[in-house]
Amino acid sequence: MNTKSTRRLSARKSSSSRNVVSKKKSRTAKKLLGARGRKDFQRKYIFVTGGVTSSVGKGLATASLGTLLESMGYKINIMKFDPYINVDPGTMSPFQHGEVYVTNDGAETDLDLGHYERFTSLTLSRSNSVSTGQIYDSVIAKERKGDYLGGTVQVIPHITDEIKSRIHQVGQGAEIVLVEIGGTIGDIESLPFLEAIRQMRVDHGMANTVFIHTTLVPYLKSSGELKSKPTQHSVKELRAIGVQPDFLLCRSEHPIDIDLRKKIGLFTSVIPENVIPLVNAQSIYEVPLMLHKEKLDLKLIERLNLKRSGQDLSGWRRMTHRLMNPKKHVRIAVVGKYVNLKESYKSLNEAIIHGAASNAAEVKVDYIDSEELTAANCKSKFSEAQGILVPGGFGERGFTGKLLAVKYARENGVPFFGICLGMQIAAIEFARNVCGIKDATTREWNESSRQDYSYVIDWMNEQKNIKDKGGTMRLGAYTCDLKPKTLAAQIYGKASIVERHRHRFEFNNLYRGLFEKHGLLFSGQCRGRDLVEIIEIPSHLWFLGVQYHPEFCSRPMAPHPLFASFLKAALDHQTKSKRTKKRVA
Repeated sequence: MNTKSTRRLSARKSSSSRNVVSKKKSRTAKKLLGARGRKDFQRKYIFVTGGVTSSVGKGLATASLGTLLESMGYKINIMKFDPYINVDPGTMSPFQHGEVYVTNDGAETDLDLGHYERFTSLTLSRSNSVSTGQIYDSVIAKERKGDYLGGTVQVIPHITDEIKSRIHQVGQGAEIVLVEIGGTIGDIESLPFLEAIRQMRVDHGMANTVFIHTTLVPYLKSSGELKSKPTQHSVKELRAIGVQPDFLLCRSEHPIDIDLRKKIGLFTSVIPENVIPLVNAQSIYEVPLMLHKEKLDLKLIERLNLKRSGQDLSGWRRMTHRLMNPKKHVRIAVVGKYVNLKESYKSLNEAIIHGAASNAAEVKVDYIDSEELTAANCKSKFSEAQGILVPGGFGERGFTGKLLAVKYARENGVPFFGICLGMQIAAIEFARNVCGIKDATTREWNESSRQDYSYVIDWMNEQKNIKDKGGTMRLGAYTCDLKPKTLAAQIYGKASIVERHRHRFEFNNLYRGLFEKHGLLFSGQCRGRDLVEIIEIPSHLWFLGVQYHPEFCSRPMAPHPLFASFLKAALDHQTKSKRTKKRVA
């Protein structure tokens, strides 16, 4: 082959190689550009802040916007910034922070991530929940490695750059990114996040960023008036930081008329049409439809210069109609120690509602403080309950009351559902009152170097030498194999399942034979390990305990099968009880 031919062949190979690389880059770029894959597409960002008070509804508003945007066909992602210094809420008391929501990849996160998953099709991860502690931890680690080349590390630009990088990370593959900023305007802890989103507008432009401020318009009963002044001051604080809201979501117990909307708009430089009233709803699942009625979804699309596409909310409408128009009613008792703050059991409460709705029923949940439950008042406390549930938790406080709840359900044929610690307490109660092991307990709060107790619940092997508390439990999704022809297998309708966990202790397998001899069935175990995941009593109407947290995987459009089955059993028990009472009468 002559020199010219060799050169031509080499050039063709080189060109072919470049084309392959170019095609790969093109495919990668298209993937990162989002569902529409247009080269000219600019990712959009919606930032949600809150003022006046906490718990004003930022999380629900953000989740509801996710519902509406997905219904229009947009590919979204959602994230939450929390201003506390803790790395995550895993070691925080539920009384301070509400429940700890666990993702598939084992992140302990803010409860708002539960709203995000329940209201959208998203399955979130640890990157969707970011705290001040995580931001500073990352920046300090980089400084220690010398990444800043000897420069002075400051809030601006280093902290704000780290915040923005987390937003960009979550935005990969999405067309619209929803970002909720935790806390309230005026909190010193929130300032770096607010500064970061101010910079995001500079970086990406007005057409690609939207600021939504959620605020409270309180009603003064003494004067019979709604007051806009708290909202005015909240927006004033926000504008002082350099953030001008495009929309206001005004939470209120009473309707906000057009005159008040005009007044709020005048003092906050927001056009009255963008002052959106958000009156308290009967169900949280009505919120997306309420925002849709106010045309917030269409206004957002117009504001972000996006093409209006078809929208389908029919499934969501059917679900809310089913929730709001029950054909039956059922009562469930939840026995725990965090009952004074219902947010501690947020996902649990929602999963119970989903389970009831799947049975065309409305559920009334009686939260019973386990510390106040005694042998003398058990009967009166549970007289109206058609089902008893003992949820997860930590520590000895309230243990006796939970034990009594399990005993009452088992002996009186009341459907019982134990979750995590609830399952462990069910095992201890069975050991004491059925198997005759009077000193049966858990090593969690009866640690002893001597054999003073029968540890029915003991350390998991990998947990024995762990000293740090944060993020060290068995966390996230694990596969569980189900024993055929059991209640669990019947409910799930499959041979194996994947569920989310959060625990350090497990059932002690030394006692399995004795338990089985006395009628308790181990119907689920962790794949590849001999860990007990599900226990049940076949002779009982419905008695099930699970080591994992099924409430984290329940959604209004797809209720978790365990909750649907538990609520059905409660309804069956209610019917049976009514028949018995009629016969006695």
